[in-house]
Amino acid sequence: MAAFEERLNELGWTVGRNIRIDYRWYGGQTERARTAAAELLKMSPDVMFANANPATRVLQELTRNVPVVFTTVTDPVGSGFVASLARPGGNITGFTNQPVEGAKFVDLLKQIAPGVKRVSVMVGNSSSSDAISLSAEKAAPKFSVETTKVVVSDPSIIEPVLTALGNDPNGGLIIPGDTVTSSNRQLIVKLAAAHRIPSVYGFKFFATAGGLLSYGIDVTSQFLDATSYINRILRGEKPADLRVQQPSKFSLIINLKTAKTLGLTVPPTLLAAADEVIE
Repeated sequence: MAAFEERLNELGWTVGRNIRIDYRWYGGQTERARTAAAELLKMSPDVMFANANPATRVLQELTRNVPVVFTTVTDPVGSGFVASLARPGGNITGFTNQPVEGAKFVDLLKQIAPGVKRVSVMVGNSSSSDAISLSAEKAAPKFSVETTKVVVSDPSIIEPVLTALGNDPNGGLIIPGDTVTSSNRQLIVKLAAAHRIPSVYGFKFFATAGGLLSYGIDVTSQFLDATSYINRILRGEKPADLRVQQPSKFSLIINLKTAKTLGLTVPPTLLAAADEVIE
């Protein structure tokens, strides 16, 4: 979070001088998020910052007065967090995560690992995850693959699922990204490498952690963008009047080192399309 604090400093808010920041991590576990949020609200904060749907949901349940700025939230209108993107109308606003179509993930996986025939789509338990896995399933025949949806409700199922997938010589993995899988990305990337599973991810930090390929929004950039809303709220503006911002760009990141370790040759067309190549 050093970059987050540095951006706030650039906006005139310096930790230890005129702002105090208290952090809590919940690892995708709703009850842990609820406990953490309750602790923070007892401190009478001027603004709360929440990452993803579970944390935002908990804060909505616990307060309708303290301003909340969210990031990587999927469908904030449908989730009931805001009245509309243009006019949120309550104490919550922020920056959305526009999920990538599951079909796009299948396409990328087949481009980088043409031998894949069976794909596990590891998702969280949400409506957006359902849409992604359904899109992948519908696209499967076009790419001559079979897809299986794996719902990760608890981190404990990650290792057995990936160990079983590793026993399939034609297996592949798609992880669009949610709070549970993101919090356990080091374990996931390590197991995918150990079992030589070609994998495609929805967030850049999977690729920088050693994952084969990622395609999606840059979460770090969105965190930094959120500081602008935190600044405006601290200076008197209301979340109800701050438009919910949507991502305008998806980035393709290829970890060439991991591709070589897996014995995969990245097509020149895919390399040319990459926004970043990790060597």
